[in-house]
Amino acid sequence: MSLKKVLLVDDELPALVNMQYVLTGNPVWQLVGSCYSTALAREFMQKTHVDLILLDIEMPDQNGLDFARELCNLPDAPLIVFITAYDQHAVSAFDVFALDYLLKPFDDERFNLMLQRALQLLHLKQKALNSSAVQDYLQDRAAFDAGKPSPELQQLIIKSIGNTERVNLDEVIWLGTAANYVEIHLRNRVVLHRATITAMETRLPAHQFIRLHRTAIVRCEAIVNLKVHADGSHHVHLSNGDEVRVSESYLKNLKKLFTPS
Repeated sequence: MSLKKVLLVDDELPALVNMQYVLTGNPVWQLVGSCYSTALAREFMQKTHVDLILLDIEMPDQNGLDFARELCNLPDAPLIVFITAYDQHAVSAFDVFALDYLLKPFDDERFNLMLQRALQLLHLKQKALNSSAVQDYLQDRAAFDAGKPSPELQQLIIKSIGNTERVNLDEVIWLGTAANYVEIHLRNRVVLHRATITAMETRLPAHQFIRLHRTAIVRCEAIVNLKVHADGSHHVHLSNGDEVRVSESYLKNLKKLFTPS
């Protein structure tokens, strides 16, 4: 198997040194360059093919996000993994858009896990999906930086074991929590998406989905009826046959759907 080429772009020397050290002698990945600015990275990539770029967000002159926009327009864009210091919005968005990232400070185990995920995408020949997810994230970030609401999701890119896929939002019936994942209930199957349900809620079209419980968000059109159980709890029955409990705090908003306008 040919070695996969990785380029490091980070203006912090300790981070570069640490990543260089972990990559030394790696049987799969070949470190082909280390750059402390996007200008140097751009010049380097004009001469050398790169499979994966590890890109710090906070960079001098041009930040990593602007450079990522350039990369996504390339005909054979590399995989992009963002590196960032603690940024709650970024971490939430990375998970929603199924992008891998390195949160500083990271250890060797987390770094190697990222490399494994990147290799999986390359084997599946799904760089285009990664590029699409990056573009969605960049739109989300631009809105955040401008103080605007996050753009509504039109699709989900979901990574699971051995597979990465694009799911159109109109296929989603409801979402529920499952430990560190969100269960996404589609018309005929359920897939796991590594994100929080709260992060997903902020990016779902508000006129299409409604929060019914701290553990559940439901497509409004999928609700068939609302029933009260013998213990006084409320539940909705959905078009796919599922039943979802409604908490008292969300019941008032739900009943508005059953009130003629």
